[in-house]
Formats: sequence, C-alpha cells, structure tokens
Amino acid sequence: MSDKMSESALQALKIAFTYMPKAIEVTKYEYGDNYQKTLDHIETVREMLLINDIDPEEVYGDINPESTPNSTY
Repeated sequence: MSDKMSESALQALKIAFTYMPKAIEVTKYEYGDNYQKTLDHIETVREMLLINDIDPEEVYGDINPESTPNSTY
C-alpha cells in the first residue's frame, strides 16, 4: 500500500477517519472479541493517511475547523 490516493479518495478517507474511534477508546470491554480487528483497521487507515503525507492527528481539525480549539503553543 504505497500508492498515493486521489484527492477525492483522500478526502473521503479523512472524513471517515473523523468518525472512527480513537485507538485508546477501543477496549475488549467495549468491542468484545473483535477489539483487535478494530485496532488493526484504525492502524491501516492511519498508515494510509501517513503514506499520503497527512498527519492523522490533524485530520479532525482539517475536516471540522469550526469545532476545533485553537492551538495554545
């Protein structure tokens, strides 16, 4: 998976990523026996964002700038 995505596909992935749970929120208690599969899916999406020069930590602010607090540093 080293190919760059088209802009429209990348935008769709960024939007979907904003609705995914954060990895720290995924527990066996909440997700049952499939929790590891969910973590693997999150990691796959993060890797694809990184391959396309997108910082996963900045995606939410890119997609929802009106509800993202300003940086304090």
